[in-house]
Amino acid sequence: MKNITLSVDENVLATVRRYATERNSSVNQLVREYLTRISEREDRARQARQRIRRLSNRSKARLGSKTWSRDELHER
Repeated sequence: MKNITLSVDENVLATVRRYATERNSSVNQLVREYLTRISEREDRARQARQRIRRLSNRSKARLGSKTWSRDELHER
């Protein structure tokens, strides 16, 4: 586990300390959980992108030639 140093406004820190105390937690734990959630979300997004690429590469579907113009798409 690595230690990091953060600079936070005093008022923000005071509010977050109260918030953490009310939840039987610590500022450190709140930050660690938040950063973990970001990391997990990014990992899931990366895995989803990889899966889409693999599925796309295996797909037999092919795009045909364009048969419409931009103006035709926007006609009413």
